[in-house]
Amino acid sequence: MEYFNVRVYGLLLNDDDELLISDEQEYGIRFTKFPGGGLELGEGLIDGLKREFMEECNIEIEVVGHFYTTDFAVKSAFNNSQIISVYYLVRSLTPVNLNIKTAAFDFDGEGEVLQAFRWVPLTALSVTDFEFPTDKRVVELLQNEL
Repeated sequence: MEYFNVRVYGLLLNDDDELLISDEQEYGIRFTKFPGGGLELGEGLIDGLKREFMEECNIEIEVVGHFYTTDFAVKSAFNNSQIISVYYLVRSLTPVNLNIKTAAFDFDGEGEVLQAFRWVPLTALSVTDFEFPTDKRVVELLQNEL
């Protein structure tokens, strides 16, 4: 691993105790993760998370609190960096007007980079639904809090 890659993600629950997750395809790899992404140079964690939610979901959010920061070494699946991920509990300040899917990887259209969103009940979350080690750890922590 040659450098650090800082990522920031939001855990957004709706009124039915469902968590917003993102199914994505990039670099020929399909994966499920939480909304968010990479921090840009000169950007703070909260500002980066707000930007990511606007870019990915067109949702203005407010950070409610810190949930988890990576506490073990994780190599990126896409390059030679070490991933440091920070997860926040968030709430939407604007309506969620996404094309919500019910099946995994139900993408609209075709292309190199694809994304689709689903609401998943907290009680139905499973580590097997997620690809990346830090997301799996977050699911375990969420399950322990139920």
